[in-house]
Amino acid sequence: MAVVDRRQLVLQAATKCFSLFGYKATTMDQVAKIANVGKGTIYTFFTNKEQLFDEILRDVIIEMKKIAEREVKHDKPFFDNLHRVLDALLEFRSEHELFIKLSQESRDFGTPQAGEGLDKIERVVLEYLEREVEQAIRQGEIKDCDPKIVSVVMFRLYIVLTAELNKVHVSLSKEQIKDYFQLFLSEGLAQKALNC
Repeated sequence: MAVVDRRQLVLQAATKCFSLFGYKATTMDQVAKIANVGKGTIYTFFTNKEQLFDEILRDVIIEMKKIAEREVKHDKPFFDNLHRVLDALLEFRSEHELFIKLSQESRDFGTPQAGEGLDKIERVVLEYLEREVEQAIRQGEIKDCDPKIVSVVMFRLYIVLTAELNKVHVSLSKEQIKDYFQLFLSEGLAQKALNC
């Protein structure tokens, strides 16, 4: 008979609880019930709900990093890679129920932990973008600029084009998103050939 990984059961149950109920409404009793373990078992692995939530966020961040690494093709231009990575990360984010619930909870109730969790994840994406912008500058693919500012603008623009615009406009296709991204950013950032 296989050995049951109780810690993993607790993490899976907690992810389900946070995804269904949000941070604020999730209790250790609910997690224990869904994991089919005693509440004391949870406390052998995690001292409190905050630590359990942080562990789940850590796992999500690791998964996001794997997605980004998978999407980058080193033989492709910066903007092609950027579009693929952002598209994959936002697709992951929109399909991951935890993100949806945390975004909703943060927006509707202002739960600090939900907002902080989303901020942690966003920081990881921005740090990744910043490194990629720095590399593109070094390779002469884009103009010299402040990578931190450009990363934030790129990320926000992509969120607007993929998620927020559909509140006031018909959703854009992936090709339209790529075209607008090109229009707003890459044509302004791309290194121009010098006329000699």
